[in-house]
Amino acid sequence: MPSFDTVCEANLVEVKNAVDNTAKEIGTRFDFKGTAAAIELKDKEITLIGDADFQLSQIEDILRGKLTKREVDVRFIDKGETQKMGGDKVKVVLSVKDGIKAEDAKKLQRFIKDSKLKVQAAIQGESVRVTGAKRDDLQSAMAVIKKEMTDLPLTFNNFRD
Repeated sequence: MPSFDTVCEANLVEVKNAVDNTAKEIGTRFDFKGTAAAIELKDKEITLIGDADFQLSQIEDILRGKLTKREVDVRFIDKGETQKMGGDKVKVVLSVKDGIKAEDAKKLQRFIKDSKLKVQAAIQGESVRVTGAKRDDLQSAMAVIKKEMTDLPLTFNNFRD
């Protein structure tokens, strides 16, 4: 039976490149000279360090621009709480989404069932596999998912005929 997987995976290579480009820009910009402004990527967490909340928002804007330029959806980034560090420095941790959470997968599965298309959805770990008898049904399911599930940066892979 034809099938495809619905996943939520960021291109981590492009995320790393965007973080590196942001770090270069922070090093060369005049308004960041002599400040504690920095950005680090560790596993799937991006740490922004600055002197004030305003500076953190500037770094985040630069990062979002670099991610967009590298065609990485900014919906993959979840912003955490701003934390005080020693002295008058502040930091914020941005996490990169990877995989569909259980409640979102259930919502997606319920949505596919309610769409009255002749396809079935099954949750498989951090992805949702959609199967159907016809290729056209799967393509219409993709279109409906893209249209309705706007809060998640979903992609489709593993299409089998």
